[in-house]
Amino acid sequence: MKISTRGRYALRTMVDLAQHSSEGLVTLKDVAARQELSQKYLEQIVTQLSKAGLVKGIRGPQGGYRLSREPKEYNIAEILELVEGSLAPVECLESDATVCDRCASCATLDMWTGLYKVVTDYLGNITLQDMVDRANNLAGNDYVI
Repeated sequence: MKISTRGRYALRTMVDLAQHSSEGLVTLKDVAARQELSQKYLEQIVTQLSKAGLVKGIRGPQGGYRLSREPKEYNIAEILELVEGSLAPVECLESDATVCDRCASCATLDMWTGLYKVVTDYLGNITLQDMVDRANNLAGNDYVI
């Protein structure tokens, strides 16, 4: 499994929105500047996040985006699955996969199933709030003596 730039940028955007939630609506221009990302690419990602209900957007000169829920109510797996699709390491474990003829005699199926469980359990237990806390801790270490 390899997470694409789309997945990485979606996470960075969600963390940024969470970090700046106290400011009200956050513009994509500001997110793009802080994250050093293309605003055009972020528009595509945020559209997908918005359609899925993870963020809410308001159009207009005073518009912007905000999270739909509290950061602690999101887990990283749901965000990545939305923008990346299935996190399954092999096709036969995807939810819409047809049953393989070799499934009953597949020596590797249990290994792939175990890997998938480890990945989804791990990402499912990290919240967006955990990522915000990590980012804030890293920013707190940015000082000069």
